[in-house]
Amino acid sequence: MNTDDLLQKFNSDISSAVNKKAVDEIYLKYFSKSNGIITNLIKELSSLNIEDKKKLGPLYNNLSKEIKDRIDKKREEIENSIKNNPMVDLTYPLPAKKIGNLHPTTETIRKMNDFFRYYGFSIIEGQEIETEEYNFRKLNLPEGHPATDLQDTLYISQKNGILLRTHTSSVESRLLTQYKPPIRAVTPGRCYRNETTNSTNGAFFYQYQGVVVDKGINIQNLKSTLENFHKFLFGNDVILRFRYKYYPEVSPGMGTDIQCSFCKGKGCSICKYRGWVEVLGSGMIHYNTLKSCGIDPEIYTGFAFGIGVDRLVMQKYGIKDIRDLYEGGMIYL
Repeated sequence: MNTDDLLQKFNSDISSAVNKKAVDEIYLKYFSKSNGIITNLIKELSSLNIEDKKKLGPLYNNLSKEIKDRIDKKREEIENSIKNNPMVDLTYPLPAKKIGNLHPTTETIRKMNDFFRYYGFSIIEGQEIETEEYNFRKLNLPEGHPATDLQDTLYISQKNGILLRTHTSSVESRLLTQYKPPIRAVTPGRCYRNETTNSTNGAFFYQYQGVVVDKGINIQNLKSTLENFHKFLFGNDVILRFRYKYYPEVSPGMGTDIQCSFCKGKGCSICKYRGWVEVLGSGMIHYNTLKSCGIDPEIYTGFAFGIGVDRLVMQKYGIKDIRDLYEGGMIYL
């Protein structure tokens, strides 16, 4: 059957279709992977010589496109006729309406995952109910350290050392204990602390932990990773500030601030009139942390960072009060 005869046959088929089922059957007749008429025509091209391929290839492709377009148009005509018919069958399933949006925090975490996945990081999840061993001890926070005080930590059982994790660094300590280098992973998740809620802090919040351990890792690797990440999320004109800061689980420690997007560095209530908002803590993983997790610090080095996701969300979307994110406001849902 030549293409003209085939097109004439299709015209007859499509004109007789009166419902979606008939249109679907026509589609399978011409495009079924196993025995579709057009499918078989295109398969036959492989057995032809080069000249015939050049001649018939574009012809078959154009025919295929024309028939598919006609089928789509017929489907649309049938759907419109059903919608506009006053005697419409009320049991006929209508297309689902798209309502709502992703929460800004969810959208931001997904974008962060895209960035780190591109650079070879694994995306993992960790438990929110944790032990003192992984939440504190393996991260170089000894018993009696101020961060372990009950005023900061929400304990499920203080006697047994069971608590709600205070940071996603607990996932880092589990990773370093359970796996051998090289390690390259990030983990987003909720953390909990016994804090008074205000416009920039809450009793629960989202962190985004990252950890890399391998031979020859240095602080410049960490700095360039963080610079590239912020440019990806905020654009190339983002202004950052890196400064030394103490964290028990890393040495040296490095805090990262972003210029406040609300006041452009002039100072406002959001940034506490500093012009800068601290968005993460990071550093080279402490010698003691690697050793307590079973990794030889004489062979391997690594870096870790913990990003305050909520603060990034506030800066990116112009949200002035962190409580607005989690109080069910319809504007964010």
